[in-house]
Amino acid sequence: MRARFPEFRLGKVLATSFTATLTERQGEPVERIPAPHRLVDWLAVYGLAVDSCTPAQLDLARELRESIHAAATAAATQDALPVSAVQVINDRSAQGRAAAVLTPEGERRWRLGSVSRVEDALSVIAADAIGIIAGERDGKLALCASPTCRAAFFDTSQSRTRRWCDMNTCGNRQKKARFQANRRETPG
Repeated sequence: MRARFPEFRLGKVLATSFTATLTERQGEPVERIPAPHRLVDWLAVYGLAVDSCTPAQLDLARELRESIHAAATAAATQDALPVSAVQVINDRSAQGRAAAVLTPEGERRWRLGSVSRVEDALSVIAADAIGIIAGERDGKLALCASPTCRAAFFDTSQSRTRRWCDMNTCGNRQKKARFQANRRETPG
């Protein structure tokens, strides 16, 4: 029987979706890429199919994930970017062989090297993080209002006032908790 793993939290923004492979950072953390093959699965969902992944490559991916999270959190709170996180993001961006390609539908996709390596996929994720953190995309970095989550997410809502990294998880959990608290306070 195949082992069961937590489902991925998929979003529209590559870099912040990648940081969501570790959730509930302030509570009981949930690792969503606990094994190399799960990173292969996650990358494939985002069109970054790789041939394989070693434990060492998974370590590189997790180091990039945590660096993006640290830099995005600092940017969201308008703090100085951590130098070590910036270095990791820059290194991963430069170490891959990926090219942006235009589809007939007018969308940008990524083409990895002829032998698809994890490092190539990580360079795409790092480049996306650079664009977001540098303010080159329309939106703003924010932190999830859930006290157990606190994930960095990229808010592209019209008002830029989104509170939750994902309404279907953190937002609903908080709404449910408020509803239950109100029921306990209301007699009858």
